Amino acid sequence: MTFEELMQAPQQLLLKCISGSNAYNLALPTSDTDIKGIFVLPKQAFYGLTYTPQVNNSSNDEVFFEIGRFIELLCKNNPNILELLNTPEHCVLFRHPLMALIHPKDFLSKLCQDTFAGYAKTQIRKASGLNKKINKSFEKTRKTVADFCYVVSGNGSQPLATWLQENNLQQESCGLTALPNFRDGYLIYHHPHLRGIFSGEQANDVQLSSIPKGVEPLAVMTFNKDAYSVYCREYLEYWQWVDNRNEQRYQGTLAHGKSYDAKNMMHTFRLLSMAEEIARYQEVRVHRSDREALLKIRSGAYEYEELMDLINAKLDNMDALYAASGLPDAPDSRKAEALLVQIREEYYR
Repeated sequence: MTFEELMQAPQQLLLKCISGSNAYNLALPTSDTDIKGIFVLPKQAFYGLTYTPQVNNSSNDEVFFEIGRFIELLCKNNPNILELLNTPEHCVLFRHPLMALIHPKDFLSKLCQDTFAGYAKTQIRKASGLNKKINKSFEKTRKTVADFCYVVSGNGSQPLATWLQENNLQQESCGLTALPNFRDGYLIYHHPHLRGIFSGEQANDVQLSSIPKGVEPLAVMTFNKDAYSVYCREYLEYWQWVDNRNEQRYQGTLAHGKSYDAKNMMHTFRLLSMAEEIARYQEVRVHRSDREALLKIRSGAYEYEELMDLINAKLDNMDALYAASGLPDAPDSRKAEALLVQIREEYYR
């Protein structure tokens, strides 16, 4: 089944909800409307060779989970799935009577500490990753192997390009041999029939030459290969991020001047607060009563270090909250399976 086929067969739906910022009570005038839901595969498709666990539209802002996949993720205390099951009534567009068989409390467990707090940590990494990218940008023109090569000179060293220029040499007419017992160290030679220090601007390593008899080395060179590898990885990650980033969101980050993704930070606090509420009250509170506090974080009102101190305090207290929660270690998988069978049987009947 495809998303388009499901839209043409609404009788397969069990639940359809507005999700995301509108459900969280965190929507702004610029916020998109996300839709999530649950469906049941037609009987023939379910018994056939191909199982469809979920479908989504091309922009991925409308996602529907097949009931089997939904129950599976529910047993893992997946935050998105628990939020969908606990969607505020004013955001529910359609609910099949069979959904009354699924009781949210039956699925809450100590796994929520890892799933909600773990998801929060992912948001922290995204926020801090942006912090790193904003503060460590890369020129569009990529550095080459030559930029990481240095020649021993006097009591120090100098860049290979400088040494070549001072000696009126071209790298193409030079050659290298490995210097024994000297990691990434080489002897430089000059002769018209050598291969060159590297093959060209796109080379990822230096190259060795066969040195004619009687040709003496001119200097000792080192290639900082580790630094070059790190540079190449970070350069690629940086420009992939530039190409794929949400420009409007990025400009908002620059506007508040804190060099971190404030929206990720807001969701970090939302997830940690929800994890605390599950431990304290055994319920998933999707609609946020702390809207103003969360939107203040999103506006960039705090320094990065200040937010991290608050996050670490919440994480430090999480173990004690879940130890005293009385929640089971995990949902009852047999009960969940029986529930899934009951829903399918009643729906197909």
